Amino acid sequence: MARSSARPRVPTIVRTTKCLLGLTNGTSEAGGRLDLTDSAADAAFRDTVRGWLAEHLRGEFAAARGLGGPGREHEAFDVRLAWDRHLAAHGWTCLGWPARFGGRAATAREQLIFHEEYALADAPARVSHFGENLLGPTVIAFGTPDQQRRFLPPIVAVEHLWCQGYSEPGAGSDLAALTTRAVRDGDEWVVTGQKVWTSLAHVADWCFLLARTDPGTLGHRGISCLLVPMRQPGVLVRPIRQLTGTSEFNEVFFDGARTDLANVLGPVGDGWRVAMGTLGLERGVSTVGQQVGFRREWAAIVELARANGRLDDPGVRDRLTDAWIGLEIMRLNAMRALTGGPDAIAPSVLKLCWAGWHRGLGELAMDVAGPAGLTASGEPYELDEFQRLFLFSRADTIYGGSDEIQRTIIAERVLGLPKEPRG
Repeated sequence: MARSSARPRVPTIVRTTKCLLGLTNGTSEAGGRLDLTDSAADAAFRDTVRGWLAEHLRGEFAAARGLGGPGREHEAFDVRLAWDRHLAAHGWTCLGWPARFGGRAATAREQLIFHEEYALADAPARVSHFGENLLGPTVIAFGTPDQQRRFLPPIVAVEHLWCQGYSEPGAGSDLAALTTRAVRDGDEWVVTGQKVWTSLAHVADWCFLLARTDPGTLGHRGISCLLVPMRQPGVLVRPIRQLTGTSEFNEVFFDGARTDLANVLGPVGDGWRVAMGTLGLERGVSTVGQQVGFRREWAAIVELARANGRLDDPGVRDRLTDAWIGLEIMRLNAMRALTGGPDAIAPSVLKLCWAGWHRGLGELAMDVAGPAGLTASGEPYELDEFQRLFLFSRADTIYGGSDEIQRTIIAERVLGLPKEPRG
């Protein structure tokens, strides 16, 4: 069932927070201030996006409002796929891609506006994230003209879905310890190994994965980024049941799977550089739309506290206020980073910021729920929105780059601290 479109209103503390930060509307970026006011062109674009969504979120698409997303990818998947293709038919996929690759060449500000309005409309969660936001831009940056002609149009049209094959049972945060290998056999690569925590592998048509193509190397050297079709003999996908009871993550076994020799992204043996480029894209403009969802979760917790009397507790009110201030700081920091030009460290800062905050919000939800949060809503294991928030957000500080890795990046690249010893 779709969630109600009625949402609690957020408090005016946002204005106070912006003033404290010196980030108020109507100011310029001079002196470290960030102008959050839409220009005339941006306002017109916002009206276009808002109007299009209002016109097209009808029928089965309207029934899927609010469905899907992390921990809930199983919800209305076929309808959401149809919705993604509907977006593609009207030119609303791959907004930031150059026009020559089928994109809209939207500015960073326009992309922010689209993701914000998309989230505010409670439109269904997208199913084509890995292709559109990760693999596609990587192909644009590192791919050959032939690869761009072959792989980009099906991403724009949402004809091919992708998954990401990086983590392994013994190579998660230490990705350079991967053991998946690819051996050349004539005009093909033969891939053998195991990947884990592979989101949406069970519905993906293709996987972009890292494999060691030079068996005599260690660490970052000798790794290549391969584009491998998923629907073939030699590929086995097994779901991993999560604490929430859902199974959007998978383990994937490659046992002699094959891909064309030309399906190496970047030079052979230079996959680490390609992978780092992809990971830098993982925390892009969509984070602003993500934060609209966070704001709704926060507002729902406030309503729960009001309904069960916990809002009368000064300590609970203080924690809710702190959470709101943290959310606004996160949003403003994200907008400053995403509109301020290239910054190699900003993705790590943003990931640390939202992951810890969101995990804390899940803990706050359980504290507000009290004893009622300890029992399932129905048989056999039906969870309410606050329980799902608490359980799934435990993974926020791990997936997409663990907190430890993000702190190491900041320590070494910004603070100039010595590198960790590599065993």
